[in-house]
Amino acid sequence: MVIERRPLREQIRDELMERLTRGEFAAGTDVNEAVLAAELGVSRTPLREALITLAGEGVLESNQGRGFRFAPVSRKEFRELVAIVAALESLALESSDPVHLRRIAPELLRLAQGFPDAVAEHAVVDRRDDEWHGLLLSGCPNARLLGLLTGVKAGMRRYENLVVAEDEPVARESEEHCEIARRLLDDDLPGAIEALKANWVGGMERMLAHIPAD
Repeated sequence: MVIERRPLREQIRDELMERLTRGEFAAGTDVNEAVLAAELGVSRTPLREALITLAGEGVLESNQGRGFRFAPVSRKEFRELVAIVAALESLALESSDPVHLRRIAPELLRLAQGFPDAVAEHAVVDRRDDEWHGLLLSGCPNARLLGLLTGVKAGMRRYENLVVAEDEPVARESEEHCEIARRLLDDDLPGAIEALKANWVGGMERMLAHIPAD
């Protein structure tokens, strides 16, 4: 692992998430801290700090006081995570500068219309969605809210990465993003918020098709 000029625990956390995305860790498996620290070339202290962070994000869970393990997948928990993300994004959108929203609305619509595929590779969908939602919330001044949103999204993405490979085709609906943008173009913020919630519900239902029943 290449050491960067930022807290080591953050680098370790990001490295573990990347490995999770690549399928190197299976849900429900224990974390061997000694082996992992040796692989990463770090001491146990920053590794444990990173593991605690991931536990707070729902990626890991405490293994009865004996360490950590990668949390198993649950349709119920995935629904709960998506509900939280939808609520936080709605609040961030509601808190955004109206002038800024009007300014970015045409670009949001252009991006949505420029990616109309009904089915696309999972990695591509994730990248495009991150870009789009990042622009949508770029006018939110509440850094703490955006930080909470990032943490909850990490837990939600854990599910997606565990059950769907990066190159696996997944269903999507570009019209949901287009509707949000159109509402913003019409200065209809309440309508945009409702369309945003509908987008998250639709995405959740499409992803649930890949998650085994509890």
